[in-house]
Amino acid sequence: MKFPITLLSLLIITGTNAQRPGTLTAEVHPPLTWQLCNIHGCLPEVSGRVVLDANWRWYHRANGSTNCFSGNQWDATICPDPATCNSNCVLEGANYSGTYGITSLSGARGIALKWKQGQNVGSRVHVLRYDTQYELFKLLNQEIAFDVDVSKVPCGIAASAQLTEMAADGGMSSQPGNTAGAKYGVGYCDSRCPKDLKWIGGEVNNLDWTPISSTSGVGRYGSCCNEVDLFQGNSISSAFTVHSCSSPTVAGQYRCTGTECGTTANPTGGVCDPVGCDYNAYRNGQQNFYGPSKTIDTTKKFTVVTRFITDTGTATGTLTEIRRLWVQDGVVIQNASVNVAGISTANSISTGYCAAKETVFGDPTSFEDHGGLGSVSGALNRGMVLTFSIWDDPAAHLLWLDSNYPAGTSPTQAGVARGTCPTSSGDPAVVEANEVDASVTFSWVRVGPIGTTYELQKWEQCGGVAF
Repeated sequence: MKFPITLLSLLIITGTNAQRPGTLTAEVHPPLTWQLCNIHGCLPEVSGRVVLDANWRWYHRANGSTNCFSGNQWDATICPDPATCNSNCVLEGANYSGTYGITSLSGARGIALKWKQGQNVGSRVHVLRYDTQYELFKLLNQEIAFDVDVSKVPCGIAASAQLTEMAADGGMSSQPGNTAGAKYGVGYCDSRCPKDLKWIGGEVNNLDWTPISSTSGVGRYGSCCNEVDLFQGNSISSAFTVHSCSSPTVAGQYRCTGTECGTTANPTGGVCDPVGCDYNAYRNGQQNFYGPSKTIDTTKKFTVVTRFITDTGTATGTLTEIRRLWVQDGVVIQNASVNVAGISTANSISTGYCAAKETVFGDPTSFEDHGGLGSVSGALNRGMVLTFSIWDDPAAHLLWLDSNYPAGTSPTQAGVARGTCPTSSGDPAVVEANEVDASVTFSWVRVGPIGTTYELQKWEQCGGVAF
């Protein structure tokens, strides 16, 4: 029998030292504000902040500065097993700008993420309401909008804004001994059930650790939860995607093991759907919609609006559709409609769209198999954490986003072509060495009822014109 992560913590972690913060570097979170909007306009800004994900942090011996994890391996002397490693090591504070290239924009209205800062590659940050608590966004019958500038994000690198069902406190209340929590970016999960996380449920994930690249590896356990990718993209292609997890097994963060996490032979056979139901305009037959000098011109900033429609038109209803709008240069732009034979004309994600896309493109049915929009509806009702990141893809080189995928398949086959990047692009060794100036900015986050976050009139009330 498998237990949710809260009960596992009581059974396994009680009596041990779990994730603890270090004292060598003060943890000072970069500020980030967002606005709550209604039919009358936008309220004064909510003063929040962002926190670097724990997986990027320095983990060192508590009584010194010896690394507990270096390159792609745990120190077997310091960390022979999870309990000993937990006892010996601490999670350090972050120098956000100096080490990671993470900075707040003017007035704290946005965040900039550099791809390469010194030896560091990529980053992931989560939105905090307070220093020790993530903001939980409850978005049924609501919309969320933000500005993004991907003009400096090339092929093979992705900038993402996503929602995942992390615990508000990073697991501190359910994991005795976990004194790091949300303040140190603890508790990440997503629908891939990632096994490359160094800590899951307040415990070191070093059992069966196997290196997979020069800087990372995978352990015995994965960290699973529902996920909504509001935006994944670069200057060439973009997609918004929804992923489900089997309910009631997964409600919040869930620690998986074995086939529950999915396997190489059967990646969709776990408790969550790693593939998702995606909407990529290029893949859907609209090759001139998104990219440099296209309808959505990625050489300059644009606004992404995502609406979560329910069956009752209320926040107590069930999610039935996810709609996308864009705004650029003061013009509201409807999402590109599907232009693929066999898929009804649509420009949003719904159960019907997902089923038709799976049939025509040959995509797996794992989204529906894990509960579909119903499972995601539960997560949106409980509340999800907003995360921003910039990253590459060692496994598939991001070809599923911006090129032909699977590589070697004819791009004339429906669903294969996703963007104009060559199939030779995206090798992490190349992009990490050559694309040192890549960066993304996310700014001016707004949340409110449907139709309140993006109209030009509301922009002026919120101060958007001056930003």
